[in-house]
Amino acid sequence: MFQAFIDFLKDYGPLGLFVHSFLDAVIFPVPAFFLQVSLSIMNPSTALWLATVGYIACLIGTPVGYYLGKIMGKSVLYRFIKTEWIDAATSRFQKNGEAAILIGSFTPIPFKVFTILSGALNFPLWRLIGYAAIGRAVKFYAVGALFYFYGRAAESMVKDVSLYTFLIAVPLIAIFLFVRSRIRKKKQLKQEAEVQPADESQKVTERQPAIERQTAATELKNDISS
Repeated sequence: MFQAFIDFLKDYGPLGLFVHSFLDAVIFPVPAFFLQVSLSIMNPSTALWLATVGYIACLIGTPVGYYLGKIMGKSVLYRFIKTEWIDAATSRFQKNGEAAILIGSFTPIPFKVFTILSGALNFPLWRLIGYAAIGRAVKFYAVGALFYFYGRAAESMVKDVSLYTFLIAVPLIAIFLFVRSRIRKKKQLKQEAEVQPADESQKVTERQPAIERQTAATELKNDISS
């Protein structure tokens, strides 16, 4: 059934890829990668244009998948997607949602799993779109550039390039998240350091009336004794 629908979309060229990529970010279980490759084989000179069409459609579909997850929860995924894919994506999300989205852009796990999970788990939409923009750009344009420069010969290279892209991207993502974490920690420590003197000053101000009262009482006592 799904293959028949993909064949139907294939007849419409870039428009068909637009629809497929949009649905890929929302609910359709077959990644748009397969239609992108098929269309790029037919006409390699349009490969970069196809990558652009698919990329834009994916970004448009991302908030739709997000709100679908927000309204219906991740249970909707179990009707269309393999359980092991959903469980793997959920596990990654619970550890680090940002890394899950970026890495998920390169894995065989359909991208709609991450858009729907983002909504179901209340991940910020703007972050989802931002990280999706990075990850999906690499995925679409890596395939597009391959066919544009190597023509139909790229068909046998696509799987290897996807693997290499994944192997290169994951360490870069890990480094990016580590550096950002360190920067955030330094900012937090700086803010705490700025707040602490203010708190100490406030404590001194609060203690001052008590000290003045104590001094006055001591002086009065001395006067009485005299």
